[in-house]
Amino acid sequence: MTNTGRKKRRKNAVVTMAFRLFFVLLLLSMLAAYISNQVTISSKRAELETLNEQVTQQQTENQELQRVLSGDADQITEWVARDSYNYAAPNERIFVDVTGN
Repeated sequence: MTNTGRKKRRKNAVVTMAFRLFFVLLLLSMLAAYISNQVTISSKRAELETLNEQVTQQQTENQELQRVLSGDADQITEWVARDSYNYAAPNERIFVDVTGN
């Protein structure tokens, strides 16, 4: 009878150890998935911030274009000449920042 009792205890110990190992592996995989998700979330937040800045810049440009286009033909011509061809009005000084900033 002692042999049977030892075998049962050994079998229970093996089952308990396997269950604990499975549980630890499950926790480790959940931790790895959580860390991976946090890294993905932070990169997506940075991407969202960049896209929001681009949207703001584009809205500002659109407002400027709407303001110009709401004027008369002479104002539109003047804006195109200044913006696209870098023309200046007579006796007007234009300063160019050559520092690259």
